[in-house]
Formats: sequence, structure tokens, C-alpha cells
Amino acid sequence: MPKLRIDNREVEVPEGATILDAARTLGIDVPALCFLEGCEPSTSCMCCVVRVNGSEAFVPSCAAPAREGMSVESETDEVRAARRAALELLLGDHAGDCMGPCQSICPAGMDIPRMIRQIAAGRLPEAIATVKDHIALPAVLGRICPAPCEKGCRRGRHDGAVSIMLLKRYVADADQDGFEVGEPYLPPREPETGKKVAIVGAGPAGLAAAFYLLRLGHACDLFDDHDAPGGMLRYAVDKDRLPRDVLDAEIAVIERLGARFQMNALVGEAVSVDELRADFDAVLIAIGQFKNGDAELLDLPTDKDRLRVEPRTLQTPAAGIFAAGDAVRRQRLTVRAVADGRTAAVAIDQLLRGQPVTGPDQPFNTRMGTLEEGEIERFVAGASAAGRVEPARPDGGFTDAEARAEAARCLHCDCRKPDACKLRRYAELYGARPARFRGQRRLFTQHADHPEVIYEPGKCISCGLCVQIARAAAEPLGLTFIGRGFDVRVAAPFDETLAAALQTTAAACAAACPTGALVLKD
Repeated sequence: MPKLRIDNREVEVPEGATILDAARTLGIDVPALCFLEGCEPSTSCMCCVVRVNGSEAFVPSCAAPAREGMSVESETDEVRAARRAALELLLGDHAGDCMGPCQSICPAGMDIPRMIRQIAAGRLPEAIATVKDHIALPAVLGRICPAPCEKGCRRGRHDGAVSIMLLKRYVADADQDGFEVGEPYLPPREPETGKKVAIVGAGPAGLAAAFYLLRLGHACDLFDDHDAPGGMLRYAVDKDRLPRDVLDAEIAVIERLGARFQMNALVGEAVSVDELRADFDAVLIAIGQFKNGDAELLDLPTDKDRLRVEPRTLQTPAAGIFAAGDAVRRQRLTVRAVADGRTAAVAIDQLLRGQPVTGPDQPFNTRMGTLEEGEIERFVAGASAAGRVEPARPDGGFTDAEARAEAARCLHCDCRKPDACKLRRYAELYGARPARFRGQRRLFTQHADHPEVIYEPGKCISCGLCVQIARAAAEPLGLTFIGRGFDVRVAAPFDETLAAALQTTAAACAAACPTGALVLKD
């Protein structure tokens, strides 16, 4: 059994093992997109390269035999740069988005396509959980949000954007009615941490921050100089546009999570910021737009009547103090204030747990950009052909049938395999830049004739795993490589359909696919 060293760590592997096998024995995560245990290595992606015995050349570890006495470099800057370049080359020709344009443009980053699919399937309890992962006040925003997400909806270029705001309102209203269980969704709470956070301001940013901090196990006290919580939602938005019972129901959920409200308490007079710092483990300032004298009362660094913060974490220069909402930026967007509340909650949680304060993770995303002629029709072919649904109810909300009909119009622009895509995972891990080698991308095409799977050739990296799996299972037709050079692609031979090519191995091929090219249908 050969012994070798990888990054100065010795490992012994069986005869016939590869360098990739040896690296995995040591727990080293080498990005091998085109390799699958039991299949022959194709060395097509070149993401698993290593350097052997000080050579200037890189070799693919999935196919290089492990030899006695080898000295392998896997995690050096040069090797990682080579892997990153290989990933960027694959991304440069990738015809697909990790996240749908609607989610990318949403200030709160909500997984809008997932919510829409859950509504279409009638899985409303799952849909409200999806919504509340990023939006704490969906029934409110379902009525007053200017819906920037709809401006990003691709269907808007065809026959009208999907009514995302009304769909969010629909599931939030259904939640307030209690679904089948009789009471609104109460998200799970992590174990109590013993930490306390003071939130100055019970408007949209403060309420959202409390919602997420409470979920994370921290206690929250909200201080506000009004008679009731809600801030501008209660005192500046017309009641016809936002009924107060809707707002009160959203706040009641936050109270059920454990929030404590101290009303008619003007911070700076009833209690000072310094006193809050002494009594609490962190402080969040979410007082809304500054009024005359607010800066002096808070005694915190300002810039043009706004509190100065680090943009990604919303930390102020004062230790342990954060700020969010209109106190930070003149945005006039409730959805942005709610998003700020979640950002602040994540950053405060990191501080309280002694972790680096970096704010929420920014998920890796590729974008197709502007569609070419004819591409939008290919997206629409997989969705309902009906036009935008207009609510018939006097209150402007969707009925069950209207909501499902509107949800069926979603084009499913997002990847169907976002969490299992190896290309996305390693691109994020290696800091790959999707546009570095961006040229004329392949056109978006989609084959949905198969009863089990969908195939999008523009996401295929020609690893050939599906070809090998079909061949090993003795599929009568199977898949093959068609074309040469940069034009090579995987397809059914003789212009046959995908259904004819994969009669027994479709699910296995979809599971093996390292990208979102071949996926199971919803």
C-alpha cells in the first residue's frame, strides 16, 4: 500500500487508489465535479487539479494514481487559483441562474420562487415558513410593498409579471386565519442564550429584528415613545391601505415569541443609550427617520442626520450598538427596513456568540442577464399560458383559486438543484467570479418531455456521468456526446427524445449530475 504526503500530511492508501482517494481519506475537500465513485474518470472539468513533486504542471487528482513517496500540493494558493480558473471557465458558458431574478432583486432576499411553488401545490404552512425565513411582516408588506421584485420578474417582458406581492399577502392572510391548526405559524426558537438585546424603536426594522433575535434564543425589549408598537406602519400609513388588525396580528406573533414592549419610553429621556448598554448585551437603534434633536438624544456618530454604520453588519462605531432602517438610510421602503432588521439580528447574534461579525451570508449566484430573442418563449412553455390574474374580491386579495392560477404562471427561472449543485458550492467556496470568462453564452433550452426529469443543456458541463450510468445499466438507447470541441453536448442519439433515451436510469442520472442540468421534476 503506497504512502504519500498531501500538504505535508502522510496518508496510506490501497493499491490502485488515486490522489483524490488519498485526499478524501485525509478529509481534504477537493472539488471533483466530473468524478463519481464507480465511474471512469473523464478529467473534463479540471477542478480537482493538484501539483505533484514540485512540478510546474497541474494534474487532475481524480485520474492520477497515488504512488509511493509522492509529495502532493492540494491547498496552496497556486493550486486554488488554478481550480478557481477552471470553475470560472465553466461558469462563463453557464446558461442559468442560481436564484431567480425576483429573489435577486428583493431587498429581503426572500426565496420567492419556492414560496410560489408551495402555493401552487397548496402547501401553505410550508409557504409561510419560507416567507418568514426572510420577511417578518408579510401580511403588512403584502399590502404596502412597492414590489421591486416584480420589476425583476422575467414574465413581465411577456404578458405581465407574476403578482408576487399579492401571493405573499395571500399566504400571510391564510396564516393569520390559522390554516387548519387554528393559530398563526410560530417559528421554532433556539434554546435561550441568556443574552438580552435592547431595541430602540418598535417600527418595521425594530419589529423584524426582534422576530429574528427571539428565534435565535435572545431576549428582546423594545422601547418606543408611542402608545402602541408599529411605528410609521401604525401612525403614517392609511388604515384603508393597512388595516390595523392585520398589523396587530403580525405584532402578536412577535409577542408570542417573547418580545417585551416598553411603550411611551423616549430613549434619551426616559432611559439613556448608556444605561441600555449597561443593562443589555447589545443595543439596536431603529427609531425611523431622524427628527430634530434625535442625534443629540442618542449621542452617537452621525452623517447628514443618519447614524453611521458598517453597511454589511449595521454596526455603529460605538461598541455593541447597531442601527437599522430609516435611522441609517433614507429609503422610505418598508421592505428595506424589514430586511435591515434581519441583517442587524444576524450580526448581533454573531456578536453575542463571540463569532466574527460579518452579517448574513451572501449566497453565490450566476445570472443569465438579458434574454436573447426567443428565450422567453422557452421559459413560458413550462408554465401556465394564462395572463396575470386580477383579484375579484373587494378587498383586493386573492381567492384560493386565483392564487393557484397566478402561482402557476411562475417561469421557475431559479435553479431546480440549488443546494445540490457542485458547481455552485465550489464556486462559492473558491470565490469564483462568474463573469471573468463570460463570452457569448449558450442559449437557454429546456427538454421536459421525460416524465421524471428535466434537462437544460446550457447547464451541462459534459462530464459524461449520465452517459456512463445509462451505458452501465444497458439502456437500449442511452445518452451520448454530440459535436466536437467547444460545441460538444450530451443528448439522445439519432435525435430521439430524452424519454426514449433514459427509460430506467433517469433518477440515477439526475442524482449524479453535478449541476442543475439534469434534475428531477418538482
